[in-house]
Amino acid sequence: MGGFFGTISKGACVTDLFYGTDYNSHLGTRRGGMATYDKEEGFMRSIHNLENSYFRTKFEAQLGKFKGNAGVGIISDTDAQPIVINSHLGKFAIVTVAKINNINELEQELLAANMHFSELSSGKTNQTELVALLITQGKDFVEGIENVYEKIKGSCSMLLLTEDGIIVARDKWGRTPIVIGKKEGAFAATSESSSLPNLDYEIEKYVGPGEIIRLRADGMEQMRKPQEGMQICSFLWVYYGFPVSCYEGKNVEEVRFMSGFKMGQKDDSEVDCACGIPDSGVGMALGYAEGKGVPYHRAIAKYTPTWPRSFTPANQEMRSLVAKMKLIPNRAMLEGKRILFCDDSIVRGTQLRDNVKILYDYGAKEVHMRIACPPLIYACPFIGFTSSKSPLELITRRIIKELEGDENKNLEKYAQTDSPEYKKMVGIIAERFGLSSLKFNTLETLVEAIGLPKCKVCTHCFDGSSHY
Repeated sequence: MGGFFGTISKGACVTDLFYGTDYNSHLGTRRGGMATYDKEEGFMRSIHNLENSYFRTKFEAQLGKFKGNAGVGIISDTDAQPIVINSHLGKFAIVTVAKINNINELEQELLAANMHFSELSSGKTNQTELVALLITQGKDFVEGIENVYEKIKGSCSMLLLTEDGIIVARDKWGRTPIVIGKKEGAFAATSESSSLPNLDYEIEKYVGPGEIIRLRADGMEQMRKPQEGMQICSFLWVYYGFPVSCYEGKNVEEVRFMSGFKMGQKDDSEVDCACGIPDSGVGMALGYAEGKGVPYHRAIAKYTPTWPRSFTPANQEMRSLVAKMKLIPNRAMLEGKRILFCDDSIVRGTQLRDNVKILYDYGAKEVHMRIACPPLIYACPFIGFTSSKSPLELITRRIIKELEGDENKNLEKYAQTDSPEYKKMVGIIAERFGLSSLKFNTLETLVEAIGLPKCKVCTHCFDGSSHY
């Protein structure tokens, strides 16, 4: 997916920029980059590969080269960023959190207009450079960013470091968030509000869908008003988000807790204790335990010093290795227990298969599974959810193909909670992995836990309801 951080202050910005960007590291693993602007020395930029290391270790030794009072940083799962552009709008550095599905079409359109591309990402056009070129087609930055909103299919939120402040532009439909923080003499804009507290920023504003704001050290200027319609990704609360982050004023951990609490209240299964699969299943499990009235036990722990999130490595073999190695079961808490585990989602089923076998091997009497969201039926066309290239990587679609002979047949029936097709699919998943029982949260419960109107939340991966 990716996350960014930008800051502008009356003094040097590099310390806030460095740590603020690092606080987005849970959102990506491929590239990290920073750019600063100084009136005397101009733009300075650095980009590093993060696939075998962490952001801080790559950039710490370089901090002395960054000068100035304004900068942007990115943790990217796609392109090498930031891109620095010189145009009729002036010089600017740009970072994006984007997924552009019609990139080939737009590339040909720009080439036909005598534009050219200089940056490559894995042998392909760098989508952040493409966004920058679309911006330079406007007579000013607002018209240029609106050109991006109009042309791309997918989503794009961005920060532009200019010679006159930082321009903050959220995706037209608000699929990804931007939060603005403020402290004495400085502003910051970030994908994750969890970047702000330890740098002494207070949340000042949640940027609206399609809204464009210019930040200067002494204030904010609205350049484009937000639109009314919004389709913020519900999976932010389910999985991506760091527990202390807030989007649209709704805290990630609180949403996870409430979704588990509501599920626990309704669940009639008999279990001895509840446990969360670290990290994103823990909040739900704590809520489930309270709602159900059973104790919460830490029967499985994550080894945090060296193992990252498991969906992010591009190679499936490496994803499987990470999924296995990062979680360590505790035999003392498992032996002879009817144990219920909560997790954020089931995507491919790789982790579930391995985890359940280990739990039984370590003496669990029964293993029940509760999932924070409904089954993932549709691939996401709007943000970089996973490195999946095909819907058949979803375990649900593989089962649908087995049952129907076509992975695209009757999807609406399999997405409908408690339909015969839904029950059969869930039953097959439970049986395939040896689960004593398996239940997914309903879409209604998830949306209720988030606390926003259904029309403002994108639930496409569950029900196929959102469109470009």
